[in-house]
Amino acid sequence: MSRVAPISEAHAEPAAREELQRQRLAHGRVTNMKLTLAHSPIALDALMQWYPLHDAVARFLGERATTLFVHAISAQTDCLICSTFFRRLLIEAGEDPDSLKLNETERAVVDYGRQLVVDANRVSDELYARLESFLKPAQIVELTAFGAIMIATNAFNNALRVDLDEYLQPFRRKGTPADG
Repeated sequence: MSRVAPISEAHAEPAAREELQRQRLAHGRVTNMKLTLAHSPIALDALMQWYPLHDAVARFLGERATTLFVHAISAQTDCLICSTFFRRLLIEAGEDPDSLKLNETERAVVDYGRQLVVDANRVSDELYARLESFLKPAQIVELTAFGAIMIATNAFNNALRVDLDEYLQPFRRKGTPADG
């Protein structure tokens, strides 16, 4: 059960209401996370920066590696909402999220995402060199900022126990508690 109930769009401040409308137009729905964030337009705006960072990263990594990166972060933080969302994308792309086949680039990106969660102070020189072998400095900066905002999104969902959206229920990893 969510600690902060999602706000109705009608009761959101105008700036939040505008962003929610943009999200509905872009994605066909407004999620529980976004409706919870909408209690504060500035918080909603901050975490919606995920989208431009996603687009920047996807341009140089591609969609699959980008999804693998955020799935790894979300699974490592044990964020039910985000890990289930990215499981859904992988499943809909014909993949088994519990048995992924990764190339060297994807393995480096997944390892980096997990390490950002576990302890960003301990990103090894070896792991950084793996990234540096195929990414430019600006790309590493964008990837790291994208990872950081993904971690922030996961922390938000976990701390406030935001409820899993109904449309994601069929994509839950087996063995996850029904109440999240």
